[in-house]
Amino acid sequence: MALELRQQLKLTQQLIMTPQLQMAIKLLQLSRLELMDTIQTELEENPALEEVPEGTPTEQSTEPAESVSEESSEVKEVTIEEKIQEDIDWSNYLDEYNTPGRVHHESENRDTPRFESFIASNESLNDHLLWQFLMTKPDTDEERIGSLIIGNLNKDGYLDISVEEIANTSGSPPEKIEEILSVIQTFDPIGVCARDLSECLLIQAKFLGLDDTIVIDIIANHLSNLEKKNYKAICKALKKSMDDIVSAINVIKSLEPKPGRQFSDETPQYINPDIYVHKLEDEYVIMLNDDGMPKLRVNSFYKSSISRGKSISGEAEDYIQEKMRSAAWLIKSIHQRQKTIYRVMESILGFQREFFDKGIAYLRPMVLRDVAQDIQMHESTISRVTTNKYAFTPQGIFELKYFFNSSIRRSQGGSIASASVQDKIRQIIASEDPKKPYSDDKIAQILKEDQIDIARRTVAKYREMLKVLSSNKRKQI
Repeated sequence: MALELRQQLKLTQQLIMTPQLQMAIKLLQLSRLELMDTIQTELEENPALEEVPEGTPTEQSTEPAESVSEESSEVKEVTIEEKIQEDIDWSNYLDEYNTPGRVHHESENRDTPRFESFIASNESLNDHLLWQFLMTKPDTDEERIGSLIIGNLNKDGYLDISVEEIANTSGSPPEKIEEILSVIQTFDPIGVCARDLSECLLIQAKFLGLDDTIVIDIIANHLSNLEKKNYKAICKALKKSMDDIVSAINVIKSLEPKPGRQFSDETPQYINPDIYVHKLEDEYVIMLNDDGMPKLRVNSFYKSSISRGKSISGEAEDYIQEKMRSAAWLIKSIHQRQKTIYRVMESILGFQREFFDKGIAYLRPMVLRDVAQDIQMHESTISRVTTNKYAFTPQGIFELKYFFNSSIRRSQGGSIASASVQDKIRQIIASEDPKKPYSDDKIAQILKEDQIDIARRTVAKYREMLKVLSSNKRKQI
């Protein structure tokens, strides 16, 4: 068998994602804040892209640089026709406008508040405790130990490491560590520097003067029964009446299990919706949220330089062409993104009209394929559009993913969305008797009477998704 080399031509078709297409897909799945960050980064890196100042009429030009037509931007020469008056006192003019402003001197001992007093700053838990500890005037060794203890507190105010580890780090005996730890545990907030929940509650109970009471006994020896709300076991163990136990438990409920959270520096994250749905009379109006979104355009200087054929070196011209194409494609991709979000929201509104009119109980089962077939797009595109996008509706603010729910069949035909079933479970639990809360089996029976046939484990799963405790932990005396 002989081996030989041959040249052969073969035509094949392949789907290749160009960089422009990759950018369009990336922009489609970004949230609103991520999109603004991407635009800001592109403005810094691409000289051919610029932001349109507010109040300036924009030119919607998204064509590549090669197809940009020559613009007739004839600018008239500016002439100054006003004559200068000869009777101007130039000495006074220069003295007035060449000075940096009014100059006045004030003493440092003025009574006006300083600038720092107007700045709002949150004091951290470590700073608050360290300030109190320094007020006790510790020596150098005690200050080092106190700094180690305070520096190893978590955000809830609990000590994360053991006394032995602090002793090994500081080189001090454990008895000295315990002594300083007991001092810090008396600081504000009460209960800080505890090693577990029981010690935290005991510190607060002793601070309230509840020594030698059943409150101390319950915290020290019966926290597990208290967690399970097994009050009868506590009554039997302490040989007390139910009224005494309930009174002590109410005192324990008033204590703070996480004393350090009042010093939390976590800022709340507010949802800024991408789209608004308002009801005007009997119709709904969809509006895209463009607040704070920069308006972009291709830089006119580079555009005119290319269109007028100015003498530019080959590498510079290629660079400008590439940046102008990138800028034009970014603008086009942003417009396409906004248009796609609008079309998806319009399709959702058509499917879920009863939800927008009446509420969550009327949410219909819907999958991505329904919207994809309605607007003739691929399911992956719908999935990207609905990721991290929020809509403001008459029923509240919802993520676009919320409108897509699995269906649960009713016992006598028809179907209902899983989100509607969860809402029904929440309503059933809200209307129950606190002394006799419904079990998961009982909730399943109530739903079955409403033609919703689901198993007990499904009720338990939905209850956990709603972050609702089980019946024995919801029970109140």
